[in-house]
Amino acid sequence: MDARSFHASRRYADTALGRVAYVERGSGPLAIFVHGFPLNGFQWRDVIEKLAGVRRCVALDQMGLGHTQVSANQALGLPDQAAMVAAVAETLGADRVDLVGNDSGGGICQAFAARFPERVRSLTLTNCEVHDYWPNAALKNFYDSWRAGAVVPALQAMLNDPSAARAGFAPAYEDPAHLTDEAVRVYLEPILATEERIATLTRLVLTNTDPALTVALEPALKRLQAPTFVIWADADVFFDSRSKHWLEQSIPGFRKLVSVPEAKLFFPEERPALVAEALREFWADLGQQ
Repeated sequence: MDARSFHASRRYADTALGRVAYVERGSGPLAIFVHGFPLNGFQWRDVIEKLAGVRRCVALDQMGLGHTQVSANQALGLPDQAAMVAAVAETLGADRVDLVGNDSGGGICQAFAARFPERVRSLTLTNCEVHDYWPNAALKNFYDSWRAGAVVPALQAMLNDPSAARAGFAPAYEDPAHLTDEAVRVYLEPILATEERIATLTRLVLTNTDPALTVALEPALKRLQAPTFVIWADADVFFDSRSKHWLEQSIPGFRKLVSVPEAKLFFPEERPALVAEALREFWADLGQQ
């Protein structure tokens, strides 16, 4: 799916938390895909195309990212993002969902599962913040740079020069060439469009830097019976492999772990066929396909 098709497909769910942008493909049980930072639903474009035959696939934009519209005082923490996902599911008429998350989207999916366990048909997590295993040195450096005011100018420079974006995002991609000029514009244009959007982006980042947010989820996750699948990129420099083992050992509904040795953080965008086939097999094993 190219950017033109993606933009043409965009819809909005009007919720109490904001006007949530999403793109939908397929039919059947609802599966919601939650992207990483600072991306948007475009990250999942090829995955949802490949799974349209078995699920009603919805790739939404987090509050503070992409084309989702929120008020200046809307809270943007993990619990609020989880409530937003629940509101979208309700708007779409679904009582239960298959959740799939990457990076910060994985944290949101954990928060959803902790708060609404009865609404989780299945949970699939890729590299993301887990318990107290984050932030590592790379993430701490990112947060410090944001507080120092260095990141927004860097993102603006990347928007103007996609080659700079590929260099800046290189730690998150196995092959930065997958971050095309088109993708750079899709990801960065909406979040840098106005001073208000930049202020919201900053609130989003600085609201979600404390591992206490995920540690607080532990009691609920240790009761979670929903079938849980982890696909982990082992070459990721932001979230290390201890995280996948914590999930495996802590969630009672844990069913399956797949490790991808050479992949990095944003591998769902780079390896959509692998992710889609893994999900298809997982759902089929559950008798849900």
